[in-house]
Amino acid sequence: MAYNEKLAERVRQMLVRHRYPAVTEIKMFGGLCWTLRGNMCCGVLKDDLVLRMPEPLYEKALREPHVRPMDFTGRPLRGFVYPGGRRRGLRSGSGSKGVQSTRCHCLPKGNDNGYDF
Repeated sequence: MAYNEKLAERVRQMLVRHRYPAVTEIKMFGGLCWTLRGNMCCGVLKDDLVLRMPEPLYEKALREPHVRPMDFTGRPLRGFVYPGGRRRGLRSGSGSKGVQSTRCHCLPKGNDNGYDF
């Protein structure tokens, strides 16, 4: 198992529940990625949830104690965060609240509107 199936299923359920348009699930980099209208929104890599954030929210999110930069290559990838901190992923009970309170952004040109989980 290259990614946490339970976490992936929780993301799927959240996307279905909120009826996001044009959601696509793609296997990549040994994990899963979800796109909205062709733009990467979020993913699961091993036991971590990955979220795409626009620059102003990315900097703000990194100041939170539970958020760390996505760095699976050894270098932080700007605009992507792991919202679970050192916990690795999201625990049952706190997970839904954590995912729902996180703003996940897809950034098609000319549109910086995000999608609330």
